[in-house]
Amino acid sequence: MRTLILLALAGLGAQLVDGSLGMAYGVTSTTLLLAVGANPAAASATVHLAEIGTTLASGVAHWRFGNVDWRVVARIGLPGAVGAFAGATVLSTLSTEVAEPVMAVVLLALGLYVLVRFTFAGVPAGNLGKPLRKRFLTPLGLVAGFLDATGGGGWGPVGTPAILAGGRLEPRKVIGSVDTSEFLVAVAASLGFLLGLGSQGVNASWAAALLAGGLIAAPVAAWLVRRVPPRVLGSAVGGLIVLTNVRTLLRGEGPAVSDAVQWTVYGLLYAVWAAAVAHSVRAHLRAREPAPAAAEDAPAPDPQEAVR
Repeated sequence: MRTLILLALAGLGAQLVDGSLGMAYGVTSTTLLLAVGANPAAASATVHLAEIGTTLASGVAHWRFGNVDWRVVARIGLPGAVGAFAGATVLSTLSTEVAEPVMAVVLLALGLYVLVRFTFAGVPAGNLGKPLRKRFLTPLGLVAGFLDATGGGGWGPVGTPAILAGGRLEPRKVIGSVDTSEFLVAVAASLGFLLGLGSQGVNASWAAALLAGGLIAAPVAAWLVRRVPPRVLGSAVGGLIVLTNVRTLLRGEGPAVSDAVQWTVYGLLYAVWAAAVAHSVRAHLRAREPAPAAAEDAPAPDPQEAVR
């Protein structure tokens, strides 16, 4: 029972972050399942089974709050489903030990770009409103879906920063569209695991606990992403991407890094992240301040006062 309660709380927290920042549900949940003894394939299968419900609830909530661009959902979700199905069926024979640090470096670079761009330049306006091209979204969906199934998470960390970096869609719609399209990825991955694993190793009670927590958090996260200013949201997402992938690199298969060094790096990153979000908040508040009245709007001087 204690494990189920912990999983429900983890599902709630993971969905709250995922629904408001566009990533981290799969990574957080899979990490916890691995910690309690599940093998990688079974952990990913269990998480994706739970995600069928959480992504559906999250998509409906984002749609009701106006956070979804359905063209983006179709263009990234369908190839994402193909990639997820392929990744799920080959997970048992695929080694991601080499690919993981390479992908972490790519995502770290994207995260730094998003963090700096939104913190210091605000919401990119030059490309805002321009359509996202299919030749960009299709390969992005294939890669993100494949990584999501093989790694137990990756749809959001790959898709969200890549679309944000283009500046063609406002952050809340990027997050809402990526979250909504993840339903297709979760269904396809679950089918792939069902064919590849059957029901072996998939713990239905664990999936139900993760689902219960996620269902509670989904509408709250969709409301939150609509209320948070886009500039602040971009800085928050960028910092999360950076922190997540630095952690992957420090704990990877390379040279061992001491705990003291790791916590020093994390402390510095948290400080920079907090400063970036605070800067974005101040910039947003300054932008909301009313402009001073123009000179021509000032009252004309009294001629009699001028004579005196």
